[in-house]
Amino acid sequence: MTSTGTPTTGATLRLLDKADKEIVKLDRAIVGAVYKFQHEFRKNPEAGGFDLKQLKGHERLWSARVNREYRALLLRLGGNDWLLVSVKHRGHVHRNLDRLAYGINQVTGAIEYVDLQVVEEDMLRRAAPTPPSVPEPAPRPEVGKPLFAEYSAQQLADLGVAEPLIPIALKLTTDDELLGLAEYAPRHTGEVLLRLRDGIPYQQVRGEVTEPVAVEPEAEFDAEDWQAAVDRSQAVVITDDESIQSILEEGDFGRWKVFLHPTQEKLVHRTYSGPARVGGGPGTGKTIVALHRVRHLVDQLPPGHNTPVLFTTFNKNLAADLRTRLISLGGPETVARVDIMHVDQLATRVVSESDPGNSKRRIDDTQALREWRQLLVEAGENRWDAEFLSDEWNQVILGQAVASRADYFRARRAGRGRSVSRTDRAEIWQLAERFTQRLDISGLETHRQVAERAAQLEIARKAKIEERRRQEEERGGPGNVHVESGTGAWLRYRYRHIVVDEAQDLSAAHWKMLRAMAPQQPNDIFLVGDTHQRIYDNQVTLGSLGVNIRGRSAKLTLSYRTTREILGSAIGVLEGTDYDDLDGSTEDLAGYRSVLHGLRPSLRDAASWDEELDLVVEQLQAWHDIPRESVAVCVPTNEMVDDVVSRLGRRGIMSAKITPEGPRRDEGVHVGTMYRFKGLEYRRMIIAGVSEGLVPRSSVDAWEQTDRSRHKRELQRARSLLFVTATRARDALTISWNGEPSRFLRPLGARRTRG
Repeated sequence: MTSTGTPTTGATLRLLDKADKEIVKLDRAIVGAVYKFQHEFRKNPEAGGFDLKQLKGHERLWSARVNREYRALLLRLGGNDWLLVSVKHRGHVHRNLDRLAYGINQVTGAIEYVDLQVVEEDMLRRAAPTPPSVPEPAPRPEVGKPLFAEYSAQQLADLGVAEPLIPIALKLTTDDELLGLAEYAPRHTGEVLLRLRDGIPYQQVRGEVTEPVAVEPEAEFDAEDWQAAVDRSQAVVITDDESIQSILEEGDFGRWKVFLHPTQEKLVHRTYSGPARVGGGPGTGKTIVALHRVRHLVDQLPPGHNTPVLFTTFNKNLAADLRTRLISLGGPETVARVDIMHVDQLATRVVSESDPGNSKRRIDDTQALREWRQLLVEAGENRWDAEFLSDEWNQVILGQAVASRADYFRARRAGRGRSVSRTDRAEIWQLAERFTQRLDISGLETHRQVAERAAQLEIARKAKIEERRRQEEERGGPGNVHVESGTGAWLRYRYRHIVVDEAQDLSAAHWKMLRAMAPQQPNDIFLVGDTHQRIYDNQVTLGSLGVNIRGRSAKLTLSYRTTREILGSAIGVLEGTDYDDLDGSTEDLAGYRSVLHGLRPSLRDAASWDEELDLVVEQLQAWHDIPRESVAVCVPTNEMVDDVVSRLGRRGIMSAKITPEGPRRDEGVHVGTMYRFKGLEYRRMIIAGVSEGLVPRSSVDAWEQTDRSRHKRELQRARSLLFVTATRARDALTISWNGEPSRFLRPLGARRTRG
């Protein structure tokens, strides 16, 4: 798909991005009729069945029949080049024709279309009170005082706000009204107004939002040249059957394959002098940016059959999803130049190359913790607990590649909370050696061991590459480039570009490995992530690991997936907790907001878990109007998953348990623990069992007296897990508990009323 070029026969039919959002809300039969319409219209717009007519009083706006009841509104760009801007019931097409405003933006040079009546109606619809848990990114205005009172109409026009909307914008007095305008306004207009409302200075908005998409001052700009305006319009694409089907059937991802927000577009195509990071809350399009970035990097590659681009993430399910999405976005020719795998799979590959005869079985942190506990029982050791030793081994010994007792005595333990003496270190090191021997005898190794070993192998490989480069420079020319390294591979970097999704969940060993896999050069590492969604205990400072992102970080602030009401409740869960930015500083969700509007989350309490299961069934029965696989039930433990699946089965509701490999079947309500929902999304969602003692688990508070740093980290992880789960819901969210509600729900007004 492209925004330029013309078909070989018939008409060119383009699509405005706001039009597809309107179309997908129509009945399925009408959506199908639109698909058929665009297919036939491109063949011959003059066919009699379309009844193509110019609207009265409009030079460029025409209507065409989609079916008996619906009409397409089209802008004639010139000749047989058309832009589909709306699909409406025939009874609404000819009413108040002066409400339809369109033109070429005098700042961006892009085509804009606005239905002023739709904007005003949506602003009125959003007049509901704001939930108390929704954070305000800027001080609330005085009642009745316009939000943009300090700006003139000319100042807004100079920023590229669509002229027909400037009078409306200057009258806005509430955030609800602003969000109503932003949903249906041209994208650039919405972003400018939301940034100003977030308190960002005028000149900064001009520099960050307007100037990157403004027409070059020296360029010839004809305000009536609609054909030229098409090429400047990121919100306009040529349609074909495949792209229309993708948009109409794949929902948000389908449209993100086609339409990128100007801010996202800028991040995708920018040239970075080194590693770069894109942050942002759930639903802001970070993964979409990463996918488009991969395609952009592949497009810049010289011809060949190698795979110089790595696309990686934290776990297997997410990696499989990224592969599917990249195939859909860029096709087989793009995927053919990319290695797509989860980061532990990559580490395993590196270690296997070095030690092909290794037959050890890999275990995760949970299994490793069980081994620690068994070791302490067998040793009769009760001074140290398994959780502390496991963390010490992972974060200090493995995390700093400590290889000897003397090295451990010198190792830094910043952030570990509990201080240990020299005598303590001697005891811990002895236990760590026994643990390593225990794993070795059992034929086991942890993923963290593999990751650290892979990191050291790649660091050694990099040192050889750099030494050879130094020797070549001294000789004044290249040597034998085919000399092999100790791994049996040619002595060269594995990748030219690395793109990382869910970056907040990678460990220090993962980052050391990745840093060594690509040369330090422009566009070497591009990572996306949000530390508010960190659900594993991998807190790192990237700069200390050679991944310097200072000055190359950006943040996406608009959520396109979750309603404002759900988002506000989810952010309330994080109240009073600080988060890092992966580089030693703090990060917050200031300015993070949604342009979508819906129902407030429902909070329900029960006297017992059995009664709560009945509430789950009751809620699912009420949600009978959408496919079951668009709904999910999330609970804290595996035992509770089994309880939900059993209860739903007895009530005749089909369900699908989410395993490490994904849902067991396509049909049915998805049921899983909180960890299983990372990267997924649903139209409606139930989070059950959010009771004190389960969220967070009761054992967490045992750390408060012995290791406050650990206690703080564990509480933060539990908050993040609930935050991630809540933001998987797109349209509706129900949260329930039995007994005492989780302390994390108190900011939402949850309280015990039964039992």
